[in-house]
Amino acid sequence: MSSDQSIIPTSTDNKHHTETLEQKKVGFISLGCPKALVDSERIITDLKGKGYDIAPSYDGADVVVVNTCGFIDEAKAESLEAINEAMNKNGKVIVTGCLGKEQTLLKENFPDILSVTGPQAYSEVVDAVQTYAPMPEMEHNPFLDLLPPQGIKLTPPHYSYLKISEGCNHKCSFCIIPSMRGKLVSRTIDDVMREAENLVKGGVKELLIVSQDTSAYGLDLKYPLNFHNGQPLKTSMQGLIEGLNSLGVWSRLHYVYPYPHVDNIIEHMSLDGVLPYLDIPFQHASPTILKNMRRPGSFDKMIERIQKWRQMQPELTLRSTFIVGFPGETEDDFEMLLDFIKEAQIDRAGAFKYSPVEGATANNLPNPVPEEIKAERLERFMQVQAEISYQKLQAKVGSTQRIIVDGFTEDDCVIGRTRADAPEIDGQVIVDNIDLSQSNIKIGDFIDVNIFDNNEHDLFGEI
Repeated sequence: MSSDQSIIPTSTDNKHHTETLEQKKVGFISLGCPKALVDSERIITDLKGKGYDIAPSYDGADVVVVNTCGFIDEAKAESLEAINEAMNKNGKVIVTGCLGKEQTLLKENFPDILSVTGPQAYSEVVDAVQTYAPMPEMEHNPFLDLLPPQGIKLTPPHYSYLKISEGCNHKCSFCIIPSMRGKLVSRTIDDVMREAENLVKGGVKELLIVSQDTSAYGLDLKYPLNFHNGQPLKTSMQGLIEGLNSLGVWSRLHYVYPYPHVDNIIEHMSLDGVLPYLDIPFQHASPTILKNMRRPGSFDKMIERIQKWRQMQPELTLRSTFIVGFPGETEDDFEMLLDFIKEAQIDRAGAFKYSPVEGATANNLPNPVPEEIKAERLERFMQVQAEISYQKLQAKVGSTQRIIVDGFTEDDCVIGRTRADAPEIDGQVIVDNIDLSQSNIKIGDFIDVNIFDNNEHDLFGEI
């Protein structure tokens, strides 16, 4: 995706804010993961609160903020490309986010950047905008300048990411997130629930729970007991599930590490609250590779736990990510990974070729896998997973599925998702027998559809 496509449009602007000829406008490009998107939302909310508007193009911007990603080489390249485009098309650029940690690299490539900060530098970014594009003194109408209680959101109105913590205590050999974003820092449960309630009041029908390590939520605070609306809740994964289930909307857990206490939340999942859906980054299945990755887990124990979870919750959907071609990965190691996804029957899986990350200890491991072997293994992995996905989806043909409506195609088909599908990363349901001119179906509605066909990724249904 080019950075031009990523610039935040005016459709996300606060409709209640007055615009004057003197009002300063900020262009905003947000790259990277959902956690970075939440950071962008917070910065934009703060800027709107200071009276700034968001520009839909480079030409109309008094200054441009680029929120970068710097986790892998491809992400760095995309961030550098976005900065270069912003510099060429506007010239007044503020850089923040994970790549901001590499100030020397940025200053060498772009000596005229106005300001560089790392991730979570909300106030520093706002200060930089105020420095290089100061707002004139002007009166604000308190009835027109109010921000919505949920803040400015960059996702569609019917779903939103909810970040419950920042940072990570793990020391995975392929990852530099702790050095970028620090150690685990959890928000208290009352703070999280307050934001969740504001989002629901603002029309959100689905909450996507994100963090670096959702399973560790509250560990750094030692799981204190807090109160929300008179309800006692612990700042813990269990307390989070209880609180979210009281909201009456879909909630979906991402970035869950397979700690033993995850077993305790499976039985509290429901079809109308915290969904039976777990996004667990297993990364591999070979004990040797997991050890070199500094990751927990073993083949037999992971299979045993997955079987236990599905016995407790037959509707459970598992999504995961894996790395192929990690240093030292032999053909036997890779075959073990293929055996794992076949036996575990992972519903949704993505895989990536190992890519060295500057500063990661895995760079020093012996026996790197040649690029051509990485590519061949990735192709084999995706072929196996495609067959698993096809069979999983085919089992749903003939069933009735509740979907949330995400949009419409040019030929008037409804596009939606089941409880088993997270937005943008999983599959969709295409519903093609609806006369939209006679229907009042809207984005964010829930409808029940009969499934009559499938392919490797998507389902096809009718009312």
